[in-house]
Amino acid sequence: MTRSSDDRGKSGARGAASMNMEEEKQEDYDDSMGKMTVETEKNDMEKSLNSDENEDEDENEEVLEDESPWSERFWEVVTTFWPLGFVAFGGPQAHVAILRDHLVVQRNWMDEEQFTELFAIGQGIPGPTSTQLVVSTATSRAGPLGGLVAFFLWTLPGLVILTVCGVLIETFVDQDNAPFYLIGLPPAATSLVFKAFYGFSKKLDKLGIFLSMCSGMVAILINGDENIDVKVSQWVYPTMLAVGGLITYADSRREKPFSEYTKTKKGWDVQSDRLMKRIGIPLWVGAAIFGVWLFILVSCILLVDVFEVENTYLGIFEVMYRIGSIIFGGGQVVLPMLQGEVVPQWMTKDQFFQGLGLSQSMPGPLFNFSAYLGAVHQGVPGALVAYVGLFGPGVILIFAMVPYWAWLRHVPWFRSGLQGVNATAIGLVGAACIILWEAAVLTAADAMVFVFAGTLACGFNVQAPLVILAGGILGAILCDDALSLGQVPYHCD
Repeated sequence: MTRSSDDRGKSGARGAASMNMEEEKQEDYDDSMGKMTVETEKNDMEKSLNSDENEDEDENEEVLEDESPWSERFWEVVTTFWPLGFVAFGGPQAHVAILRDHLVVQRNWMDEEQFTELFAIGQGIPGPTSTQLVVSTATSRAGPLGGLVAFFLWTLPGLVILTVCGVLIETFVDQDNAPFYLIGLPPAATSLVFKAFYGFSKKLDKLGIFLSMCSGMVAILINGDENIDVKVSQWVYPTMLAVGGLITYADSRREKPFSEYTKTKKGWDVQSDRLMKRIGIPLWVGAAIFGVWLFILVSCILLVDVFEVENTYLGIFEVMYRIGSIIFGGGQVVLPMLQGEVVPQWMTKDQFFQGLGLSQSMPGPLFNFSAYLGAVHQGVPGALVAYVGLFGPGVILIFAMVPYWAWLRHVPWFRSGLQGVNATAIGLVGAACIILWEAAVLTAADAMVFVFAGTLACGFNVQAPLVILAGGILGAILCDDALSLGQVPYHCD
């Protein structure tokens, strides 16, 4: 009995041990299967991601490997940009959204990253950013000729209308007694400049705000001190832009910089990217184009300022080309410079602001304002000279910069310095708000129009043409010839 019990005890112990071993084996098996499952899931996920990346690459290559003849792609550029020139209202931000929708989403000319890169090129050089985006995207589709044709179609409607308006205002409008339908345009147009400044400034960090404040104060001082010649702005403004770039570059070299400087993505490869090959501008051609821009700039300045050649059209071209060569940040930045150069030399203050209001209500870039200024000063020939002069530098430089961008965008000093240049330029927009307000808002009625138009633009996101129209109607209602309300002047001599 005792032995039998011992045998049963031993047998039970062996059974329990066997069961424990089987359970441990089962746990080990489950663990190994779990690990295999996790590894399998990881491998599947990696394959899926790689597959997605390959699909994206295939899609990108498919976009760039469009083997359609150049003539077909050129005709696509014509049919795409011809209608856009008539509907591109709303300023640079709206223009970029319109271009993205038509070129990336609807027509699949390029992918999102390539579109963003082309937009970044325009931000990195002087000139009207949205117009440069038009040129670069069209160039990527149909070469340099396609880019030039797209530029012309994009600006044509505004060019024609503003030229006609400039000639008519100079010929038929008495500036000592402006017609009622033009009275509300200056304060309404000024409200849109305030909106643009707000949109730009809210993206700045603390160092950018400081640079913007400094450049704005200097610009206001230049325009508001009797002992300072306004013409010094042609040298002070580019100097401030350069100093702003140097400050952010120095800040980027610190261990704990005040600003954030993001690293660039892999982006384009200047040696192999097919988009760059389709653009068809080699590096040496880009350098030659840059040399053409510089030669024209230096020649104009020497002829007008050093040799004092007296030619009206050369003077118009020199002013516009010089300003167009140093403007970063778009159309609003150019306003204080233009006002300092053309008022009262070319036109009265009222003519300037009437044209500004009309320009804000037109489709296309604000740089079309140049055609109006030239038309008021010297008719249709003056309009064409001013138009070419102000747009010329930006168009030339976009062709020069595109082949170098794949390399330059990775250069740390260029990226960090550009951040300071843009912040300083935004300060000039802020100064334009103050300067334009002082010149455009002369009575309580003007202030009412400003508040009304600004509320429509900022509070209700009303399109710029409708804002200008509404401001003009309210100004006409409040003027002396109608209700005669709010006519107490703000400025006392």
